[in-house]
Amino acid sequence: MTTVVPTSEEDPVLAAVRFTADLSWADAGVDVAEEQVNRLCVEAQECMLQNRWLDLASLMLTSADIIFSKASDKDLECVYTVICNLVNKPESLDQVHEMAELISTKVTQQPNEKPALRLKIMFNLYNLLENPYSRFFVYMKALNMAVNGKVTEHVVPSFKKMDSFLREWNLGVRDQRQLFLTVANILKENKISSKDSFKFLLKYLASFSGEDELTMSEAKEEAVRTIVEFVKAPDMFQCDLLDMPAVGQLEKDAKYAQVYQLLSIFLTQRLDAYFEFHTANSTLLESYGLVHEDCIEKMRLMSLVDLGKNESKIPYSLIRDTLQIEDNEVELWVVKAITAKLMDCKIDQMNQVVLVSRCIERRFGQHQWQALRVKLASWRGNIANVISTIQANKIGEDGIQATRGLASH
Repeated sequence: MTTVVPTSEEDPVLAAVRFTADLSWADAGVDVAEEQVNRLCVEAQECMLQNRWLDLASLMLTSADIIFSKASDKDLECVYTVICNLVNKPESLDQVHEMAELISTKVTQQPNEKPALRLKIMFNLYNLLENPYSRFFVYMKALNMAVNGKVTEHVVPSFKKMDSFLREWNLGVRDQRQLFLTVANILKENKISSKDSFKFLLKYLASFSGEDELTMSEAKEEAVRTIVEFVKAPDMFQCDLLDMPAVGQLEKDAKYAQVYQLLSIFLTQRLDAYFEFHTANSTLLESYGLVHEDCIEKMRLMSLVDLGKNESKIPYSLIRDTLQIEDNEVELWVVKAITAKLMDCKIDQMNQVVLVSRCIERRFGQHQWQALRVKLASWRGNIANVISTIQANKIGEDGIQATRGLASH
């Protein structure tokens, strides 16, 4: 049996083992405690000498619950700093990942006990890892622990780095879906911004492209949720949900076809279609927490945008009839649309018309991208013609000046 060699300054690992062992056996009596502490220290040293780093981590983690309940936050953080640093010891990335799994699983077992400190330990572990997938694994464990421990506000700031995380981690589709959905749920819980939560839901749904029917069905509930969030949001007026296969599957679904129809009305039709839908499906709207008056207000703005896409000069009477409002409300609704940056226009009170110069696209899918491509090609051609004309005029002017110079000589 290997014995502990005393030194003037004890190795940090052995010091951490001794500290946790003392806590664990403190109530067992002096003789028993001393024997058990020495046994654990000897075992730890054997692991170190034989490079059995996974066994060492497992040994040190056996007392984890004790130190969380008995040690001070400072001592607890120090012990786990030593444990987490063990991931730098093995040469095998597989063994490093196994150690990261072991440590993170132990740390997240009791999420309601000192959750903020547990998160700090998790992110310390994350920063010590080099393998991208191990980092992703620990990050997801941290997110789930934050949810269970109700400290999600500590992880929200990291979402700003999500694009760089995704480039670094190079995840497969299923891992991406798990990440996007978890982040969307956390943002919704924190009521940060409905747009931010919606953005990650879109990323989740967009990952279902060209999937088989069984796999696609996994996204049904979230597709419905995304539609409802879009309809509810008072500050969102465009999306490409109708072009996503995960949403398209709802069109002929016995349970969710009406939800798809509602989305289609908001993105492609006008207020009269919404009123007709509401008459037949008022109970459905209520079941999803949709308020009829809020839907009317949003649908009026969407209908006004639709008018602006088809008419550059909109008569007041057409706005009144389409939005089903009084004559004296027409300008109010136009101003609302301008304030919401849905359209750029001028109100001609004398002639009772609205002159539209720009409107947003409610739906920006394949058709809209194609139209934009045509416009860009046209603009490029026009610019090329202008440049050619300028160059031709310049050559002509240079020729005239040269002729005049010869004549003067």
